[in-house]
Amino acid sequence: MDERHSADAPLRLAWVSTVSASTLDAATWLDTTRELRNQGVDVVLILSGPSGKHVYRGVEVLDIARPSIYFLGQMIFYLRVLQFLLARRKSFDVVLFHQKAAIWLLPLRLLGRHRPRLVMDTRDVHDPSNDLKTRLTMLWYAISARLVTRFADGQTAITPRMAELVHIPPEQLWGVWPSGVDAARFAGAAKARHWPYEGEAVRLVYIGIFLVGRNLLPLCRAVHQANREGMSFVFTLYGDGAFRPELEAFASGSDGAIRVEQPVPHEEIPHLLARAHIGVTSLPEVDDRKYEASSPIKLFEYMAAGMPVLATSNKCHTDVVGDGRYAFWADDVTEEALLVTLRQIWADRATLEELGHEAQADVHNWTYTANAAKLKAALIYGLHRDACSQPAMGWMGAESD
Repeated sequence: MDERHSADAPLRLAWVSTVSASTLDAATWLDTTRELRNQGVDVVLILSGPSGKHVYRGVEVLDIARPSIYFLGQMIFYLRVLQFLLARRKSFDVVLFHQKAAIWLLPLRLLGRHRPRLVMDTRDVHDPSNDLKTRLTMLWYAISARLVTRFADGQTAITPRMAELVHIPPEQLWGVWPSGVDAARFAGAAKARHWPYEGEAVRLVYIGIFLVGRNLLPLCRAVHQANREGMSFVFTLYGDGAFRPELEAFASGSDGAIRVEQPVPHEEIPHLLARAHIGVTSLPEVDDRKYEASSPIKLFEYMAAGMPVLATSNKCHTDVVGDGRYAFWADDVTEEALLVTLRQIWADRATLEELGHEAQADVHNWTYTANAAKLKAALIYGLHRDACSQPAMGWMGAESD
């Protein structure tokens, strides 16, 4: 007899991701999984790693090995995932996956009604590039999108703007859920911070990937010019990426005002933020549509750590901050526009502690607890909508008693 579920039964979710638990962005999967479980959802989180069950940051996951061979390794990983899911097809209500996984997991649709519902989540899009690997990835995503629109049961997205950007059909959109932050993990940074006395340097910090589109070099130049004008800033960047050599070259001639450091484990980030005064977000162009559709996790972490932020007035930032006073806005990514923002920070440096408190008070709408609740609500909504479109069918598609 097929296993049957009602709306009162715990939601059973298989969540498939290719990230490794050691990467910074694994926080989205690990912390959201923890909160989903706290809210009564039965989640099996599948990551890429040494085969077997492991616990990372207090969250149990199922690691499936992925050979380090381009494309072939990915294919082997997903075939192993598919084998796992096929053997347990009556154990889940939903299989949640991302763009890379779509082509590999959509064959579950061949199981007919007696299967988990297939839902793709979109959290990012690639910028156009002449790089062959990126172009192939974008082509893969485009093919996946067409197949998902035709064969998946539903989709979720990181923001409403993302759903519009990737053209998710309204009838297939189950819901949206943003990035989040573990506010308690970062709260200690606010308590440990020493705010600058008169004449002390204001310390800026950026933690993330080093890419041209993040526009970090213009800010470095603006910091250098601000210091030449008699202000005092120190800008420390933690991370790695293709643009690292350019940043290191500039830092080498900055007399210590610009410091380019190695990436740090996620658990170390609150300690680094405790030593800084202003969090620098990614600095996308104000009208960059890709960033408009994103959910800025670093902004949430800076807020949770009780820090004002320096950000461009891209909608991904303004939609979060709203009328908050704790954002120092740059209306362009030129050195001149960023210098204007630094002058404003310097003029208002006596208020930084007050602004940091306001930022910390605002972050509770963006915690992992809040975003897990949104994801859970989206999946339950979609399952009910699916059930209503198939009379006498349960969440799993099995015939009801």
